[in-house]
Amino acid sequence: HPDKNKDPGAEDKFIQISKAYEILSNEEKRANFDRYGDAGESQGFSQQQHRQFHRFHDGFYFDESFFHFPFNSERRDTSDEKYLLHFSHYINEIVPDSFKKPYLIKITSDWCFSCIHIEPVWKEVAQELEALGAGIGVVHAGYERRLAHHLGAHSTPTLLGLINGKITFFHNAVIRENLRQFVENLLPGNLVEKITDKNYIRFLSHWRKDNKPHVLLFDHMPVVPLLYKLTAFAYRDYLSFGYVYVGLRGTEELSSQYNINVYTPTMMIFKEHIDRPADVVQAREMKKQLIDDFLSQNKFLMVARLTSQRLFQELCPVKKSHRQRKHCVVLLTEEGEKFAEAYESFLTFAVANTKDTLRFVHIYSDRQPEFADALLMDEEKYRGRSAVVILERRNNAGKIAYKALEEAWQGSKEDNFILLDLLDQLRTDPGLLSSETIVADLNDELAPMFLIRWFYSTVDYISDWWDSLFHSNWREMMPLLSLLFSALFILFGTVIVQAFSDSSDTRDAPPSGKEETAAKTEKNDASFSKESNSRIPKKSFVEVTELTDINYTSNLVRLRPGHMNVVLILSNSTKTPLLQKFALEVYMFTGSSSLHFSFLSLDKHREWLEYLLEFAQDAAPIPNQYDKHFLERDYTGYVLALNGHKKYFCLFKPHRSGDEGGTLGSCEDYDALQHAEARGKSSCSPGSRSIKNKLHKLSFWMERLLEGSLQRFYIPSWPALD
Repeated sequence: HPDKNKDPGAEDKFIQISKAYEILSNEEKRANFDRYGDAGESQGFSQQQHRQFHRFHDGFYFDESFFHFPFNSERRDTSDEKYLLHFSHYINEIVPDSFKKPYLIKITSDWCFSCIHIEPVWKEVAQELEALGAGIGVVHAGYERRLAHHLGAHSTPTLLGLINGKITFFHNAVIRENLRQFVENLLPGNLVEKITDKNYIRFLSHWRKDNKPHVLLFDHMPVVPLLYKLTAFAYRDYLSFGYVYVGLRGTEELSSQYNINVYTPTMMIFKEHIDRPADVVQAREMKKQLIDDFLSQNKFLMVARLTSQRLFQELCPVKKSHRQRKHCVVLLTEEGEKFAEAYESFLTFAVANTKDTLRFVHIYSDRQPEFADALLMDEEKYRGRSAVVILERRNNAGKIAYKALEEAWQGSKEDNFILLDLLDQLRTDPGLLSSETIVADLNDELAPMFLIRWFYSTVDYISDWWDSLFHSNWREMMPLLSLLFSALFILFGTVIVQAFSDSSDTRDAPPSGKEETAAKTEKNDASFSKESNSRIPKKSFVEVTELTDINYTSNLVRLRPGHMNVVLILSNSTKTPLLQKFALEVYMFTGSSSLHFSFLSLDKHREWLEYLLEFAQDAAPIPNQYDKHFLERDYTGYVLALNGHKKYFCLFKPHRSGDEGGTLGSCEDYDALQHAEARGKSSCSPGSRSIKNKLHKLSFWMERLLEGSLQRFYIPSWPALD
């Protein structure tokens, strides 16, 4: 295209291509070109002038030949016209017909260069598939936007397949082999069974279970022809299909038994007798019309079993006129060897007396009890025995006229003569069927169980969803994806909120037994400074729990991110005064949902505390546990702010008398304090100052803790609290 290709000769080439397409797509111009070497454009100036200029609306003329684009409606390929689909035609005819044959549908439009590119391949494949029995359709998106949108086509050209009312998009290169394979893949995989000497008897013997004739195609092709697969799909409700590859080792016995010509395709149909075919057709080229005529005449067994209401309506149609009467001779019997002789004699009689106006069928009374009771009136003479009834359907509401043989059917010669005499009388006297009744619809004996139907429906739904996830137009998928991601976002957000919400009230329940839930989302350590400006105590008391090996994991090791546990170190002798002073100092900070308060017994867990203090050696050296004053050091009044999630702690040391400034968490005099305590000379001893004074100015330390300005001591992991 000149707009895409900057080559100087691109415009001339494009005009030549457009001109060639215009000639090839018009049979008349193509014939003129073959005869005279041109398309007949020089046959007169007036005719050429009339052809070149067309009226566009009123008073405006447009010279189409200047552009040489074969996109307008007059130059559209006439071969697609017979395939054009309209919305109502698609809904009312094409979709129901897709249960008998697959459809290959093309969505096209004007001014579509890609549509022109695939046109030769499409025309060839459409003609080929139509001859094989597939359906072809064309949708013009410019005129049938509603149908194009219904099909899910948002661009042109789009190729899709339709089978059983289900749409499948084509996503490969548009070549003949890919399109044929695409249509073949639309078909179910179990339509045709491969038959050999090992399984042909089993296959043909299934007529009792399937209640269908069985068809065998003998051919020298290693793969099943697409024509045969399409035929099997069209007749799958009436016939079972098998394929014999005569060139394969293991089919000699089968070919010899039925005297097959291995060089000519042969189709055989078997009914009640598997030792001989009921009908045969041979042809060097199996055409669709030949196969349809052959199969349509052999859709039912000689004495088919009534297994559903649909089959009953087909075999015994409603009388339309006196000339179109069709009577059904019904054998009411049961399963088992006891009734086999009666059935075989009835089958022999049916084969010998086949007529267009008669249809011989049988039914199992135990499987269709309502039908049997309506005809036999539950008479004692028929109980446990077979019976024969001649009937004629009068309307679709279930009304029938019938006459039953006086005696039960045993298959004797006398029974045969009586039945034959009644059928002869029926030809001249339709009033012989004097009894009338209404029968209920037959049960569908061959219908799959509910769980099986539900399973297949689920599999189809999952398959459709999976296919649409990867191949459907994303414009259609956006609402579903939006709904899915919204649900996931809400679910994920709910989990996050629940994971990081405050659960301190559930862990530290008040003595009254009442539980409260604090639902605040954690921020990070910097959020402490924001909470310090607006913290208001929620209770009139401070909840302080003892840190023990029981609650150690929940109160420290698995403490939620952003939360800290402020732990007071005390002994049994200093417990009461220190807890009172501790409560007074931290009371103003209890409004923060990120702080939890505990105390640790120095008498029980001295080693745990010593282990933690070793990681504070950058501030002050800590004597090792083998020091002679190991058990004399007094850590009562120490406060640790523990961050369980980030594995660090901040340290508050007791206030010394004479130090007005306090420590506020700094550790400059930590070494001097430890040595004084070890020698027993420290002013921190209980004898030199009150115990409560150890926590003097703890509130200032708490302020700096919330500001995040205290030094942090990190540890690799929290030690066990023994």
